[in-house]
Amino acid sequence: MRVAIVGAGLAGLVAGRALSSAGATVALFDKGRSPGGRLATRRIGAATLDHGAQFFTVRTPAFAAQVADWEQRGLVGVWNHGFGQDDGHPRYVGTAGMNSLAKDLARGQRVNCSTMVFAIRPASDGGWDVVIDDGATHRFDAVVVTCPLPQAFALLIESGAELDETVFRIDYDRTVALLARLDRPSALPPSGGVQHADDVFGFIGDNSSKGISREPAVTFHATPEWSETHWDDDHATLLATLRAAAEQWLGGATIVESQLKKWRLAMPRRIWPDPCWVTGGGRIVVAGDAFAGPRVEGAHNSGLAAAHALLD
Repeated sequence: MRVAIVGAGLAGLVAGRALSSAGATVALFDKGRSPGGRLATRRIGAATLDHGAQFFTVRTPAFAAQVADWEQRGLVGVWNHGFGQDDGHPRYVGTAGMNSLAKDLARGQRVNCSTMVFAIRPASDGGWDVVIDDGATHRFDAVVVTCPLPQAFALLIESGAELDETVFRIDYDRTVALLARLDRPSALPPSGGVQHADDVFGFIGDNSSKGISREPAVTFHATPEWSETHWDDDHATLLATLRAAAEQWLGGATIVESQLKKWRLAMPRRIWPDPCWVTGGGRIVVAGDAFAGPRVEGAHNSGLAAAHALLD
């Protein structure tokens, strides 16, 4: 079976690995420059900052098995057990940044980055033609679509498959992130993170506390409400506003260098109850964090469910 996977984030990478292990020939396509999606890490000078997913927890056996493998190989470690109060659940991080976990899953897979899929159309032999935006067409027996649902809907319009609009109408929150390299450690609490910080920031994470950055560096995620309101502000205004709002969390530290990151489709507002969605005569599967939960674990488990849906 030849399978195309649209989206090389965590769900797509997990689905690709499971399908390849079962003997399928798999090709992943992603419009980004590297795999990972919201498992995203950026370097500013000698600082390293996670600017998408900040950490993950483990609640299910399927994901526990993957994390145990990563932990045994030194790819993940425990950051803390809660922000402000120990709740007994370890918060894990990639020891070299969250994107390093995507790179591990991508190893040995055929990942076509900087490649945007334009459409999925029925092929004359009953399979599917995956059309790239440069006009190239590739034929596959099945397709797994793991990009955010509004993008997935646009891709499948020409597929002829039955599309349940109640699935694809799930809305997403936006997130604006400030990435700040500091001249000295921040004033964040010992846990290294603050949830629901204030009216501007929904989460603040100290990348030095995580152990991934050699220099003091903090990621500030604006709340969905603030991000929506200020999304269209010009770059200079947005950067200056967020830097000013961050000052109260820095203590005596000064921001040496900063960057912005905007996530247009950061978090699904509603979760579909099933781990994936199947159409196209059982040969198109839609998966991602809008299905099994808007977290790292949910994306992992949805990708695994997508592979099993095709294999079964």
